[in-house]
Amino acid sequence: DSKDPHTKSKHIETAVNATELQEIKKIPVVCEFPDVFPEEPPGLPPDRDVEFSIELVPGTAPVSKRPYGMAPDELKELKTRLDKGFIRPSSSPWGCPALFVEKKDQGGKRLCVDYRPLNAVTVKNKYPLPHIDILFDQLAGARVFSKIDLRSGYYQIKIREEDIPKTAFSTRYGLYEYLVMSFGLTNAPAFFMYMMNSVFMNELDKFVVVFIDDILIYSKNEEEHREHLRIVLTRLREHKLYAKFSKCAFWLKEVSFLGHILSEKGVAVDPSKVESVLNWKQPESVTEIRSFLGLAGYYRRFIKDFSKTAKPMTSLTKKNAKYTWSPNCEEAFQSLKRSLTTAPVLAQPDVTKPFDVYCDASGNGLGCVLMQEGRVVAYASRQLRKHEANYPTHDPELAAVVHALKIWRHYLLGNTCHIYTDHKSLKYILTQPELNMRRRRWLELIKDYDLEIHYHPGKANVVADALSRRAHCNVIEAQPTVRVLCCEIDEIELPTEQLAELYNLIIEPTIKEQIITAQKQDKGMAFIRKGMDEKKRACFTLDDQGVLWFKNRLVVPKDMELRKRILDEAHTSMFTMHPGGNKMYQDSKRSFGGLV
Repeated sequence: DSKDPHTKSKHIETAVNATELQEIKKIPVVCEFPDVFPEEPPGLPPDRDVEFSIELVPGTAPVSKRPYGMAPDELKELKTRLDKGFIRPSSSPWGCPALFVEKKDQGGKRLCVDYRPLNAVTVKNKYPLPHIDILFDQLAGARVFSKIDLRSGYYQIKIREEDIPKTAFSTRYGLYEYLVMSFGLTNAPAFFMYMMNSVFMNELDKFVVVFIDDILIYSKNEEEHREHLRIVLTRLREHKLYAKFSKCAFWLKEVSFLGHILSEKGVAVDPSKVESVLNWKQPESVTEIRSFLGLAGYYRRFIKDFSKTAKPMTSLTKKNAKYTWSPNCEEAFQSLKRSLTTAPVLAQPDVTKPFDVYCDASGNGLGCVLMQEGRVVAYASRQLRKHEANYPTHDPELAAVVHALKIWRHYLLGNTCHIYTDHKSLKYILTQPELNMRRRRWLELIKDYDLEIHYHPGKANVVADALSRRAHCNVIEAQPTVRVLCCEIDEIELPTEQLAELYNLIIEPTIKEQIITAQKQDKGMAFIRKGMDEKKRACFTLDDQGVLWFKNRLVVPKDMELRKRILDEAHTSMFTMHPGGNKMYQDSKRSFGGLV
């Protein structure tokens, strides 16, 4: 094979940086296979012994849905897929709606099809995904590791010819159908696992571990690893399967794989499973103490002498108590953190049993807990990103669910999982006929999982709630303002075929327009504006549209009809999900001045 010197040098540099190895001569094994790491898969995949099939429930009739709206520039993206041969024009009686969403990591757009109608009538493939504990049993004695991640793995599998019409999707430019396996199809993960097992049947349990599109190569020494790596890359070349080099790593002494750290010392739990608790900063107020004790108290039955250990902290929460963080408080705090992140609180997962995931979002961040039979398997939390602070109220709650599914993919994919959230309306997210762009993108990920979403009141969801509100998430950079209703009215993208909803919006002005009009007509607002001109109202500002704000809250005049409409919109609109009375009150209070 011809070798590109630039490709070779790039591979050497990347591999050396990733593995921190001094001997560059071991890297050329990868450089012998530059064709395995193309920028993009070279068109339609070859004919293979296995093809993706879609078996329907007996008696099923074709389902067709109206197309979503689509921008003119997206026709170019559609043509790109046509040119690559991934899709073709269709005359199928089937038709699921499609849309394009922005790619976060590399720019451009990705075609997403809402296959919920098709998935609902598809016979589920029960091909088992491997148990993680069994996968790792074979790693004893391994000292050298490489991992490979396939590029656009699903697009590397053809669909059986007679099933191609079932994948048809509708756009404003016509009807098309997939010739390759598409994201969002219910049996895609199981079939991909089947295909990968077929490709590496002779190498599994010897020096290869495969989980969906992730490949781990392990060896006892470097000489073995050179041979093993060459065999795996040869298999990929023979089957015309292509990897994404930027997500691969070679000649590693320690590797993170499926939520575990693998090294010559054995298999260890990834520290990220408990870092949300271990990194909890010292409470600086009674509220923060109560938040932490709420988390710890939930597992008090697993913590010996919980009340005695926590007493220095609980004493600070008493009425009229002076807040002084003593050495005894610090000792109690650290002791409880250790208890929360070790046995018996932290349990080893059993992938033969269902998982429970508790999720919550606050104005500070997202919190998630993975549990099984009442025992914690892992914790997770993160701060809200700047743009997420402006999400409509219900979207951060769904973002917490998506965050949990992503980080615990290796546990949850292929297993039954129950999602618990204090956001009641999320129960119906999988059946909502119309979703905004962001939720459609998230739904594409959710559809890969066998899950049920349940309502769990906020007070009962204490662990995830505490993680989402923990002190170190209270950062200044995170936008404190969530202009909920304005974002929904100004930014939501309504599909053009939804004539009924468009009609309602056309005959009535938006809430923001009503507020602007009411501000201009209100005498109290005029008095405030006059004070601003005289430099007497420093807390008030005007934005570019002349709208009056009090600090970071939109000022609502004393117009009872307008105020009622705002509250009705937050409570009953088809574009909002009611988060519960207390949370809706707090969100409205943060967003509107004079409303509540």
